[in-house]
Amino acid sequence: MHGKVDLSKAKGLKKSEIKKLQRLLQERIPEGSILTIDLAESMAVFSHETGEVLSVTVNRRGQVVNITVGSPKDVDMPELKGSRSGPGRLCGHRILYTQFPNNNGHTGPNKEDLQCLARNRLDVLAQIKVDPQGTFSRSKGESGLFADMVTIAHLLPSRDGEGKLWKTLEPCTVRRAQEEEFDKLIAALEDEFRRVAPNLPRAEGEERAILVGLIYDGQDSWQIEDELDELAQLAKTAGATVCARLTQARLQPDPRLFLGSGKVQELALLVQEYGANVVIVDHELNPNQQRNLEETVGVKVLDRTELILDIFAQRANTREGKLQVELAQLKYLYPRLVGKGLTLSRLGGGIATRGPGETKLEIDRRRIRDRINLLERETERIRSNRGTQRRKRISEKLPVVSLTGYTNSGKSTLLNSLTKSAAIVEDKLFATLDPATRRTVLPDNSPVLITDTVGFIKKLPTSLVSAFGATLEEVVVADVLLHVVDASHPNVMEQIISVHDVLSELQAVDKPMITVLNKADKARHEDLAWLASQLPNPIIVSAKDRTGLGRLMEKIQELLQDVFPERNRSTA
Repeated sequence: MHGKVDLSKAKGLKKSEIKKLQRLLQERIPEGSILTIDLAESMAVFSHETGEVLSVTVNRRGQVVNITVGSPKDVDMPELKGSRSGPGRLCGHRILYTQFPNNNGHTGPNKEDLQCLARNRLDVLAQIKVDPQGTFSRSKGESGLFADMVTIAHLLPSRDGEGKLWKTLEPCTVRRAQEEEFDKLIAALEDEFRRVAPNLPRAEGEERAILVGLIYDGQDSWQIEDELDELAQLAKTAGATVCARLTQARLQPDPRLFLGSGKVQELALLVQEYGANVVIVDHELNPNQQRNLEETVGVKVLDRTELILDIFAQRANTREGKLQVELAQLKYLYPRLVGKGLTLSRLGGGIATRGPGETKLEIDRRRIRDRINLLERETERIRSNRGTQRRKRISEKLPVVSLTGYTNSGKSTLLNSLTKSAAIVEDKLFATLDPATRRTVLPDNSPVLITDTVGFIKKLPTSLVSAFGATLEEVVVADVLLHVVDASHPNVMEQIISVHDVLSELQAVDKPMITVLNKADKARHEDLAWLASQLPNPIIVSAKDRTGLGRLMEKIQELLQDVFPERNRSTA
């Protein structure tokens, strides 16, 4: 393995000092030792002469594989990120770094150092205290005068009695640190990690997710667990395997990391322990929180909105659906574009293009704005086409009944049962995304159109409501709404409230509505009776068993006669 010297954080080093760093790449640490006296002294001398902190990364074979002028958090090595991830495994690298004592003489790994230890699942972190009063004079066999004391920290398989995720050993001399049996320490640690770690085999290409929830704003712990249950269903629908959950109670989300710093360290450990490659947060993150979390835990971080958008992208089959999903995704992405100002690429040279020019970030934002404008015009065209179709239906006096409700409540199954059609049906959230309209007849043989729309969900992102405005207009312009409810769901009332919230946002909550208590084959009779007493125009059905459908069609006919009084005269 070829070592690397990273000078990106260095401040004006001399050529001779750079050569000293390059020579350090040739150092070799004997198997079983954490460091050597010579390496520790060379690092301390460099820091003493330059005033720079130096971090040296060493692998299990004792090879120096990276030298970074900066603290451990500045070390940029792909090998640290998941090279040995999985139950019971540390990453196979240690970081040795120099540190100057502060004004009160205190040393020891600080919070950022320990976060690096947890995030990268390092074998150990060894801090070498630099003695500012040292002198460069030593005879053969002496331990050196600049490398003072060494403080070693390592991870723990679980929190200790004080709630810490690591252990910091008592400071010792460089000679004592050299004599420590490093290989036995690591073997014992990994044995202990394996003993408490879950044995989860990982399939090729599998996305393994850790779910994160925050209890705040008066929530109860059972509420967040219910929401994480739903998030787990969303993750499963998107194709991920959920391997762990993490929750925290706070007065409000942390503005920088969403979670508290200690909980983020625990999350970084869980990511490595379970071999996870994605973290899913059950809230909408702002761009800074998402970026800071990704940098800290070292894997992709998604929030609830991005997860739903991914599912929508998988489920959209028609051109209309794909267009609306792309619009929502671009609106989500736009504020999350980040760059590094003048360091990004420019436009070509020439007249009127000299100077800083337009950064790549600005170009990307401009292209996204242009694309959003184009998609919004296309969406408006779709809305216009639907308006034309709607006027034709009105001229033909075809009433429209729209199915609405929580996702996976059985709307598509009900559409198939009422119209003898074959819409896609799956036991997944958002199994169908594109709207479907079918024609059928009521008991009096008058025609009616029944439309199935996208399902709703708790905390439905406003960007989705906006992007799917053309589709959701089917709910707004319908003559009668069928609110399909999964009567067997343990959180049925919360789902009903979520649907009513979205209908209120669409200004459709006051339309004539029938509450269809679906999945009666799974619900208890007493629960069905209680729900029927609480909700408007309740009809108990089982779309799967095709029971209660006749009464439902009669109720639709009854409400439509109120909406279209002339139907009474025509059928009389």
